[in-house]
Amino acid sequence: MTDYEPQGKTTVSPDVLITIARLSALSVPGVSRMASVSGGVNRLFKRGIGDGVRIETEENTVYAELYLALKQDVNIREVSRNVQQQVARAIQEMVGMDVGYVNIHIEDIDYEDDEA
Repeated sequence: MTDYEPQGKTTVSPDVLITIARLSALSVPGVSRMASVSGGVNRLFKRGIGDGVRIETEENTVYAELYLALKQDVNIREVSRNVQQQVARAIQEMVGMDVGYVNIHIEDIDYEDDEA
């Protein structure tokens, strides 16, 4: 009896990577929402600008830029590290790709409107 090795390959769309990164980031406590991707002409050539995520791939490695708005009164450094870890883990576990970096850009803080 021999082990069967399936023939063929699996291709993952960059949109799948964007979705994984976005949902992983939003699941971290302290993250309020994804922010718009900033930048000039360069952003026109990147995927995911509406989702607050820019993804690039090279070989089997993912490079991610995440643009976030955080909730008020959170530790920015701690939330950022948690997002980096969560996104990297999700990409590695779900897709099996390596993660070169996950850069976090804090674009805004969402304050609750307590004034009446």
